[in-house]
Amino acid sequence: MADAERIRASAAALSATPWPNWFFATLTLYLAALPVAYGGVVADEDWLLPRPAWMGIMAAITALYVALLAVAAKAWREKTGVALRLDVLPKRATRPLAVGLPVVLVGAAFAFRFTGWPGWLFAASLIGAAASVGFHLAFVRLHRASE
Repeated sequence: MADAERIRASAAALSATPWPNWFFATLTLYLAALPVAYGGVVADEDWLLPRPAWMGIMAAITALYVALLAVAAKAWREKTGVALRLDVLPKRATRPLAVGLPVVLVGAAFAFRFTGWPGWLFAASLIGAAASVGFHLAFVRLHRASE
């Protein structure tokens, strides 16, 4: 029984391990770029770049992010034996973020479309990057507490 508990505690500690720093940086950059790219896609008229260029940028950054997520997950699983997880963080923090962050990131693009003020996009970019940094720091703190 003691061995089972020790294995469970070890798996929990590994699950709380922060994601690789390169993936944390990738996620932060993606969350910062997404509102601006999406704002360019939904703009009434061409904003800084033609709409097809924004669509290409949006598709490229999303494909790159998904590919790097798969690489990070596979490498992390091979290194630690556990998958990258958010469920080790308190649900009182992850649920509002899971609902609120998409609303902010996508809502800013529509606010930009209706007002024409790009400040919405840059504010959403800062919020997305701050959320990424905050969650990374929460993982770091949780990992240190479990050691």
